[in-house]
Amino acid sequence: MNKNPKLVDVGKPNLYREMFPYTEFPAVVFDGERVDYEIPEQIWITDTTFRDGQQARPPYRPEQILRIYDLLHEIDGGTGLIRQCEFFLYSDRDREAVELCKERDYQYPEVTGWIRAVAADFKLVSQMGLAETGILTSASDYHIFLKLRKTRAQAMNGYLDIARAALDSGVIPRCHFEDITRADYDGFVLPFAAALMKLAEEYDKPVKIRLCDTLGFGLPWSGVALPRSVPKLIHGLRQIGVPSEWLEWHGHNDFHKVQVDAATAWLYGCSAANAAIFGNGERTGNPPLEALVVEHAQLKGMTNEVNYAAITELAEYAQKELSIEIPWNYPLVGRDFNVTRAGIHADGLLKNEEIYNCFDTRKLLNRPIGVAITDKTGAAGIKHWIEARYEIQIPKHDPKITRIKDQIDAEYAADRVSSISDAEMFQWVRDSFGNNVPKEKSGSSL
Repeated sequence: MNKNPKLVDVGKPNLYREMFPYTEFPAVVFDGERVDYEIPEQIWITDTTFRDGQQARPPYRPEQILRIYDLLHEIDGGTGLIRQCEFFLYSDRDREAVELCKERDYQYPEVTGWIRAVAADFKLVSQMGLAETGILTSASDYHIFLKLRKTRAQAMNGYLDIARAALDSGVIPRCHFEDITRADYDGFVLPFAAALMKLAEEYDKPVKIRLCDTLGFGLPWSGVALPRSVPKLIHGLRQIGVPSEWLEWHGHNDFHKVQVDAATAWLYGCSAANAAIFGNGERTGNPPLEALVVEHAQLKGMTNEVNYAAITELAEYAQKELSIEIPWNYPLVGRDFNVTRAGIHADGLLKNEEIYNCFDTRKLLNRPIGVAITDKTGAAGIKHWIEARYEIQIPKHDPKITRIKDQIDAEYAADRVSSISDAEMFQWVRDSFGNNVPKEKSGSSL
């Protein structure tokens, strides 16, 4: 690979029509070339809940942002796993949220900004006293030619001017290569990155690069052709000397690959993966932060100081106070993510919960395994439900369980389609046990 790539200033945009015909689904093109894994010694998460996440919903109130920020700090546990958060700086509300979070004086997550590549925006970063800011530096010809109405040279020179202005003011620039998965890699991405590395050498300061998969076109396969191959996008930047710790991946979920692409970026030399809580980002969303926390534990091993159970606390806050609707079957934090409805599965859980639970959800996430009661649950599921909520061990063929099962069967024989609620089950237990209802376990009726 050319270690000193030169800008190719073309007269018309390269829109990669063979990959992106627009009137058809995008094409996966294999080039037969592969690159090797290069997992950095340290990998971490950065958060965009307060930037990209706020483009998908009504704005958070400053006090809500502070509470989310506190919970991210609690999950991180002082480890640097959740290393940074980025914030808008434009409104009074934005700036109030930044000030509230800065007053916490946490080492992690660090408060950073986000601006367009214009001098007027950069003044906001200086006024807020931030050490680092993201700068929007669109990379594809779709953006350079069709949105900005510029040539590649004009766009690149403008981006370099604003990065230099950041460095002149002692602020670390983080250049967001927008739409990199449709950008001319050899003709623009690598030359621009090389120019940024020269700036970094000149100032002896980091200049970071965020690879933005703006429309979710990124693919996790090494053998796919550029610009869609996440492994090759990372590998090429590493080959021209961009340090892993200066690289960050930012994805979107248009094609259901947002999580695997972020993990793939880690595997091929990118230290930072950008995320938002529960994947809430513009349009299809960003990598779910809680999923990347668990992904990190699988790749690098669990970290004692990380508070994994605080993920559950964050989910409870998001649903109760932020009106975030988390699907019932959403991994890790959905209401029923570790709840089984099948009677044969419930029977297996009674013998050994490892059979149908992916990890110790009670220990790691403070989420005990559960059984939902339906016509498919059977006596074993009823037994599990009762023993999870009452201080009792009871055989599944006990007449009291049989009476409850008969009640359930009668409900579904009358064309019921919904699952049995906990309130109904508590009542039927009282009816079946009569004067001998066992003592409820603490918190069992919540």
